[in-house]
Amino acid sequence: MELFSVTKSGSEPLAYRMRPRTLEEYVGQEAIIGEGRLLRRAIQADQLSSVIFYGPPGTGKTTLARVIANSTKRHFATLNAVLSGVKELRFEIDAARERLELYQRGTILFVDEVHRWNKSQQDALLPWVENGTVILIGATTENPFFEVNAALVSRSRIFQLKPLTGDDLMKIAHMTLSDKERGYGNYEITFEDGALEHLVDVSDGDARTLLNALELAVETTGEPDEPKYISLAAAEDSIQQKAVLYDKEGDYHFDVISAFIKSIRGSDPDAALYWLARMVHAGEEPRFIFRRMLISAAEDIGLADPNALVVVEAAAAAFERIGLPEGRFHLAQAALYLATAKKSNSTMGFFDALKKVTEEAQREVPNHLRDNSRDAKGFGHGEGYLYPHAYSGHWVAQQYLPAALQGKIFYNPGDQGYEATIASEVQGRREEQLESIQSDVFVEHLSYSPPSSVEAIWRERSAGERSTILRAIRKELFREHTVRRSDRVFIANAGSGFLLWEALRLTPEGLCVAQVSTKQHAEVINHYAKTLEMLERPLVHIGDPASVLRSLHERLLFEHIYGRNILSRLHAEKEILELFFEKLVKGGTLNIAQSIPSRSSRLSEFCDHPLLKEAEKVIYADETNPLINWDEKDLEEAAKSYGFQGKTEVLSFTENRVFTSDQLEGY
Repeated sequence: MELFSVTKSGSEPLAYRMRPRTLEEYVGQEAIIGEGRLLRRAIQADQLSSVIFYGPPGTGKTTLARVIANSTKRHFATLNAVLSGVKELRFEIDAARERLELYQRGTILFVDEVHRWNKSQQDALLPWVENGTVILIGATTENPFFEVNAALVSRSRIFQLKPLTGDDLMKIAHMTLSDKERGYGNYEITFEDGALEHLVDVSDGDARTLLNALELAVETTGEPDEPKYISLAAAEDSIQQKAVLYDKEGDYHFDVISAFIKSIRGSDPDAALYWLARMVHAGEEPRFIFRRMLISAAEDIGLADPNALVVVEAAAAAFERIGLPEGRFHLAQAALYLATAKKSNSTMGFFDALKKVTEEAQREVPNHLRDNSRDAKGFGHGEGYLYPHAYSGHWVAQQYLPAALQGKIFYNPGDQGYEATIASEVQGRREEQLESIQSDVFVEHLSYSPPSSVEAIWRERSAGERSTILRAIRKELFREHTVRRSDRVFIANAGSGFLLWEALRLTPEGLCVAQVSTKQHAEVINHYAKTLEMLERPLVHIGDPASVLRSLHERLLFEHIYGRNILSRLHAEKEILELFFEKLVKGGTLNIAQSIPSRSSRLSEFCDHPLLKEAEKVIYADETNPLINWDEKDLEEAAKSYGFQGKTEVLSFTENRVFTSDQLEGY
């Protein structure tokens, strides 16, 4: 079956005729197909691996497959899962095998609506994707993690296509109106103010809907050879109100309930009522809504307001007695109570404890906490236990955690509602418990405990404080801003990859460009990058930051630029900030960790050496010294002068270092 026919027909719908033929004609989806993105590079290099395009109708999934078909040297075969089955699939597989064996030509198989195939049909495709006979391009409107076999998903990259923006749709409309070959470039068409904007707004991110409406408006207005004036009324008639999308088994179902719960978590009662109304209007099962609110009462409100769980449970019970439509009052009351209640997620401490249990060796129950009803006489179980009710306040300081975990904190009380009233007491008792830590005097038996991750952490710390400081710097740099999987990142002064590897881990579908100053650094990075697929490796350039940035494609912009110690001589090097600003997308971020020599400790503070004190006095008093004649305020002012908005944050680190007398004399 051929989805992409090469024959032309004047009877083809406008939406079909205007489908892009090349990447340059493709509009929208900048996050996955923009300049420098992984998918764009793979298409341009004809090195595509199996992919699944996932998104609502009209976002360009089939169109993107058409672009690939026009650019690849491989044979491009197509199937529609609605209209074909295993028989048609076997035919395409057999043809692909023959093509590969006889002509060494690969095959790309595009399967539209791939989620419509059942498990056995999808299983029939799996071995041929796995052995490379075909490269799969799947298109689906459903979440592939639920609707496509896990084995196929694990062997494919998933790219989610979002509804097009208003600007994207307006650009498509103007392209259509000016295209003389495929669109209406040969027509004289004018629009009443607001008419074209109305088509764009109601299309709601769907290019197909926009083009269908535009076609209807143009073709039904006036005679073919006459100028056409599209009024607002004609535009409204051409695109009726779209139906509310809500599939109780699909993504919209989970998206709306997610929006509802997040509105409760965010203490927004107006949004909570809106999303609740969306679900009720669409026929959502009220018991499902109550179930999610019961979860939220424990997860998001918790001990900040223990009564929240009682209120939701009571509302759910009342609903069972009353039903619809009056039961909607109880849905609304429960939602409003949760949305306006004090919030705490301290119950998440349980999952920290669960992680500790699964990661480490099982700890013995401390002897004084063991059951003394069975073998206290023979083994001394329970000996040393202090009975809390025998003490004032029904509490006594003793340890309840295994010895290796004493002092470990899992529960962090919040600062709102009920928890705020108990936080100081909980903390005070912990402090007393820490004072009471001692070895178990009442030993039951000798035992062997395998090495734990806690011990491994201490071994790691003893290896040197330098790595700890570097990890802390990297954590701070990547903490402030969210890095998306498809973002493009430039690493200035990448060295041996201190910041680069973290950026690569966060952007598997994006791009990382690293600037290094020496060939040795480039060799180190490229050596370790060999473990990655070719398209996943960073681009490494040798040179200074300015020359490397200028050598890149002029349309290649970055969402984030990271660097460390690239402005040590601030006043002489600050011009690089202007180039950084130019190479960032709108809203992009610059994240730099810069040591400030003028803020550092002086060796003479730790060593009483007259000559050393005099030398440092001269060095630090020299206002022309480019290393020390600036501080964090100068750095912040320099960044602002080149268009950046933000702040500097001073972090202090202490590092123990050993100086020998010979090193001191050399210094």
